[in-house]
Amino acid sequence: MKKLLTIYFALLPIILIAQQKETLTPDEIYGELFTAIQLQRIFPDGKTFVDCTPKRKVADIMYDYGMMKGLNFDLKKFVADNFDLPVNPTNNYSSDSKQDLATHIKNLWSVLKRNPDKAVEGSSLLPLPRPYIVPGGRFREIYYWDSYFTMLGLRESNEWEMIENMIDNFAYLITTYGHIPNGNRSYYLSRSQPPYFAMMVNLLAEKKGAIVYSTYKIELQKEYDYWMDKTAATKHVVVMPDGSMLNRFYDADIKPRQESFKEDFEIATSESKQVKDSFEQKTKELRSGAESGWDFSSRWFADGTNISSIQTTNVVPVDLNGLLYNLELTLAKAYKQTGDAATANQYNSAAAKRKAAINKYCFNTKENWYYDYIISTKKQSAEQTIAGVSPLFFNIAPKQNATAIASVLKNKFLKAGGVVTTLKTTGQQWDAPNGWAPLQWITVKGLDNYRLKAMAKDIASRWVALNEKVYTNTGKMMEKYNVVNSTLDAGGGEYKSQDGFGWTNGVYLAMKAKLVQWQHVGTPLPKPAMQKDKLQ
Repeated sequence: MKKLLTIYFALLPIILIAQQKETLTPDEIYGELFTAIQLQRIFPDGKTFVDCTPKRKVADIMYDYGMMKGLNFDLKKFVADNFDLPVNPTNNYSSDSKQDLATHIKNLWSVLKRNPDKAVEGSSLLPLPRPYIVPGGRFREIYYWDSYFTMLGLRESNEWEMIENMIDNFAYLITTYGHIPNGNRSYYLSRSQPPYFAMMVNLLAEKKGAIVYSTYKIELQKEYDYWMDKTAATKHVVVMPDGSMLNRFYDADIKPRQESFKEDFEIATSESKQVKDSFEQKTKELRSGAESGWDFSSRWFADGTNISSIQTTNVVPVDLNGLLYNLELTLAKAYKQTGDAATANQYNSAAAKRKAAINKYCFNTKENWYYDYIISTKKQSAEQTIAGVSPLFFNIAPKQNATAIASVLKNKFLKAGGVVTTLKTTGQQWDAPNGWAPLQWITVKGLDNYRLKAMAKDIASRWVALNEKVYTNTGKMMEKYNVVNSTLDAGGGEYKSQDGFGWTNGVYLAMKAKLVQWQHVGTPLPKPAMQKDKLQ
């Protein structure tokens, strides 16, 4: 029996890869038709076609395409005749900005809710067995790291059943595909996203107790094994100069992202003065940037400015390693809960080693900030980003460093509407002047962890005020916000700013609850600064 198990685990990576290959992506299903549609930009957004569903059998569509293509062929009409376009879940939702925002969000959960899916031939959707919440707008499926921040709001709305449903869906994805993909679409299977599954399990434990650790122990272990390169053909693990192990983002594929095919194709064929990569390597770097969730940002650019120099797989991100530190601690809880003290100790030890490595390689003692680490140069990145505050969120930073980090945060990143993502304005959506809900929460919660409550309250107040102002003016909750100038919309990136919006809703409710909690303990709240120009 032991020999059979050894053979099974040896073959597991091959089995999982074969299983993923059985799930075809849109480019594999539609081939030349897919390429023509994307490169000719039949739709303004490359994600539209990959989310379409065929009106009839795929084989019949492809046969007709092969017969009809050529001179005077109307590709746009052919697509309209043969495919149903995806529907945005918020299209028919009428918002009333006079309604209290918290009430608006609680009502919006039902609009963003999707029921269990049914498999459809030719569709890219990976069916899920339980209901779930989508972000909104063009994001019509569940997203991995978004969902944790959405759950923060579901908790405040007492929607624990939905939280558990979503966690069960993620457990199902781990069991079925060996990891949690970026989202439940076939074209996302080559990558994951920041691994928040353990954070979700910890959140559910607040309601159901320590029993949840044993319930999801197997899936937590599979999640860890995926990120540690034990069950998939990825290279997430990086051996540091002293032999310690940290992690990076790494998409397993080497072709343009199907949902951003034209954009990736053009970037991969452009010339970069600093980085002379092959077409395949550039597409891998772009894909890996998408796995980071920060798609895209100067954080990943070798020259700090141009996306053509993207080098995501050359970066050891400080926040990713904070998440894996949390996953190791959560696995320790799971094994302790099931009576396996020896394995629990192993994961506590792994977490301690990772914590030491993060502090050794990522903390800059001169600048009092945490930086990513560049593999090729064996030096810290030159890009200072809000990810540098994440060690406070994960309780990794030594206490004596926290006040100094807060000072840098106040002097460089704090703006009128919250904290800015980076200090550069490049036109990328994960750079200045944009602020994002998950990064506001990580910052506020991190400061609160180290009893730096005054600054935590200040940032939370600014962000909540900005959300409320935009809602009053538009009736919408947005994907991202301009935190430097509240009179301007956020922008940049491959698509227009989306409304809905799952994680913004979640963080707003969590922030609002936190502010009320602080107020009740007797400390006056700071007045939010909402000037037109950036806060000095």
